[in-house]
Amino acid sequence: MISTADLTDPTVRSLVTAINDGDRAAFLRLLTPDATLTDDGTQRNLEEWIDREIFTANGHMDVDTQSADGLALTARFRNDTWGEMRTTWAFTVADGKIGRLETGQA
Repeated sequence: MISTADLTDPTVRSLVTAINDGDRAAFLRLLTPDATLTDDGTQRNLEEWIDREIFTANGHMDVDTQSADGLALTARFRNDTWGEMRTTWAFTVADGKIGRLETGQA
């Protein structure tokens, strides 16, 4: 497992921290106004998805691996709805903001 503090991209590190702290406002501050999210390749309404999958379901992420640039993670994600699953996360980051999140089962 990789410590959140050891994640190399500062924006991704802040996002994982926001998820694990249950801090929806901090999560949203890291996104561009037009940020998009896909789950297993399907476009989702970002705010509805994060509320359902993360913030009302006690979502938590333990990172197992990260790509060399820090913009892709493999993690054990768990929430009260689905339990724990192995997931992938990929981020498009520009100027310290996330414009695209792609997640799915690994």
